Amino acid sequence: MAAILLGIALSVLDSSIVNLALPDITRHFGASPAAAVWVVNAYQLATLGVLLPCAQLGERFGYKRVYVAGLAVFTVASLACVLAPTLPLLAAARALQGVGAAGMMAVNAALVRLTYPSSVLGRGIALNSVVVAASSVAGPSLAALVLSVASWPWLFIVQLPLDVVVFVLARRALPRNARPSTATGPRVVDVAMNIAMFSLVFLAADAFGARKGGAVDARGLALACGMLALGGLVGWWYLRRQRRLAEPLFPVDLLRIRVFALSMCTSVSAFSAQTLAFIALPFLLLEGQGRSHFQAGLLITAWPAAIVLVAPVAGRLIHRIGGGVLGGVGLALLAIGLALLALLPDHPADWRIALPMALCGAGFGLFQSPNNHTIVTSAPLHRAGAASGMLGTARLTGQSLGAVLLGLIFSVQGVQDGGPAIALGLAAALAAASAVFSSLRVRAP
Repeated sequence: MAAILLGIALSVLDSSIVNLALPDITRHFGASPAAAVWVVNAYQLATLGVLLPCAQLGERFGYKRVYVAGLAVFTVASLACVLAPTLPLLAAARALQGVGAAGMMAVNAALVRLTYPSSVLGRGIALNSVVVAASSVAGPSLAALVLSVASWPWLFIVQLPLDVVVFVLARRALPRNARPSTATGPRVVDVAMNIAMFSLVFLAADAFGARKGGAVDARGLALACGMLALGGLVGWWYLRRQRRLAEPLFPVDLLRIRVFALSMCTSVSAFSAQTLAFIALPFLLLEGQGRSHFQAGLLITAWPAAIVLVAPVAGRLIHRIGGGVLGGVGLALLAIGLALLALLPDHPADWRIALPMALCGAGFGLFQSPNNHTIVTSAPLHRAGAASGMLGTARLTGQSLGAVLLGLIFSVQGVQDGGPAIALGLAAALAAASAVFSSLRVRAP
């Protein structure tokens, strides 16, 4: 479990740890901010594009092999980030790092399922969920700590020793698949279509979210719509092809399982709500209420702190109450907390912010572990890799959707004109929809 938890922490942390260093990277290479953003985008796009192919490789050749190979690629890419002489090479190294992270993320939940006995699997998934949740929000804080005493390459240097430790642990301790799949590995055409579908939709969403101040660039808008339409066309053809395969790369066979499909809808909606809120909250606290970075950071900390406290409790309750009920209650609490944040007055007392934050964190912690448990265990054991890959895909898709929705809101409604409050209200609506999806699982066979 140490190898599994440290690996997933590294892969999730690196998706956000560079954000705070983008101004420094821009000055170091003499590049534009728009170009520097690709240091972040390259990682996210590569991870999203190859998650499912890595999951299928895990089913074919073994989860341990894919995990260790992904960790090796991740380590080499981290060193390449340190040594990159130009911004394009840094972005390429980050893309390679994203490929390595996908290897770890894709089989993470499958390895947890192989490690824990079924009677206590909920606790293992809860511990894994705590690490993922904490790592998702810890990136900027850790980056601030490093950048306060060193330059941006040290963001990658400090993790190299940990990469080596995790590599040694993984080779020695991770379990092997009891019965690896006899199916052929992913076909090149399927991998290409998978990458094309996610890439086109991601780039289109990024182009929509990049509009600022309500100004509509007709050419840019047309390009974004064209990429979205092409991504939809590729996705239609790709999914139609997948339906004819016994063990498809995009697991449409698992989506035919009602409880699995509802859990995926729950996950995408919930992570969209979380990301939408987490990006909007700093604007609300810093720009809207004039608080300092220290004050805002302390108030926001109530959210992840509540997740860490509640998620282990949820892990113990999974086998007694059920994921549908726990998830529905947790997401209802998340929706209430977000609605309270959206309705805050102009100058609220600290407790009126911290209390809804803690409520949001408690609700999210109550949802995440049971939902992940349902996704992992509702799939047949020989398709655990595909379920694990879809778990990561749902999280990344939801996070990307949340970021895009906030960009669209800010392009129409400015930060000073109620934009953050609108974003939090939309996040509350998404959390409520997610609660409905989760509650429908109570009747699912």
